[in-house]
Amino acid sequence: MGVIGFDTSNYTTSVAYFDGVDGENYSQLLPVKPGELGLRQSDAVFAHIKSLPELSGRLFSNFDLSKVTAVGVSTRPRAVEGSYMPCFMVGYSHAKLLSDILGVPLVQISHQQGHVAASLWSAGRLDVMDRAHLAWHLSGGTTELLLVEPEGKNVKCTKIGGTTDISAGQLIDRTGQLLGLPFPSGRHLDELSASACGKEVFRVKCNGASFSLSGVQNKVQAFYQRTNDAAETAAYALRCIAGAVMEATRNALKEYPGLDVVFSGGVASNSLLRSHMQPLDPIFCQPRFSTDNAMGVAVLTYRLQEA
Repeated sequence: MGVIGFDTSNYTTSVAYFDGVDGENYSQLLPVKPGELGLRQSDAVFAHIKSLPELSGRLFSNFDLSKVTAVGVSTRPRAVEGSYMPCFMVGYSHAKLLSDILGVPLVQISHQQGHVAASLWSAGRLDVMDRAHLAWHLSGGTTELLLVEPEGKNVKCTKIGGTTDISAGQLIDRTGQLLGLPFPSGRHLDELSASACGKEVFRVKCNGASFSLSGVQNKVQAFYQRTNDAAETAAYALRCIAGAVMEATRNALKEYPGLDVVFSGGVASNSLLRSHMQPLDPIFCQPRFSTDNAMGVAVLTYRLQEA
């Protein structure tokens, strides 16, 4: 027996299967024109409509749909009032149709809850979902530090910190654009920074667990103009982000001592960030499940059907 999960974010189309232990996820990045930073929602919706049938077909060919007991889908960015993004309606329409055809329940969760579940499952730490913990959601559109608490078999995410302006992912992509890298730039910036030797960093000031990254963009531009070194600039930008995340986390742990710290979202796959966070004994998921994916949706759907 197993469940199907759908996630149609502003960056990735994905569908997954989970049987309570193992799972499989099929994903495809949305096409972005060279030099551009993202997509309009109308273009994202169209891209999902084009790619989701092919991804679903690949997944369904590997599993017996007669054994599917529920279908899950992310229907909004966050589980809070007013959270909405049109591209999630593509996943919802496919999930609703499949659940009606199969005659099984449809489970609706948020994209953010799915990220947390994907991180803990791929790290082999689903036990953490049953107690309070801290979780970073670091992505192209979000940089939030969350207090995550069990809510039945689901999780309740309350923002307690993070960026007050641009996200870590936006800073990474803007740095990538500066350096002529493809979008999204996370993986390319990570690879480029591996050959850097410098240690220079701009210390981002934290107000408790919150901070601003907009000023760092100007610092990164100035650094590149001064050094004309792409690898060192990539590492400089990443060190600034890692430093802010570390200080904000330590400040949060003063208020919430002893809690596990989990990292989710595409930026959490960055090797420099992972190395920088090691003193916190953090929980990082497998890099391929850091980025947008439907595995977390499927994992939560399975858990909620068990309840």
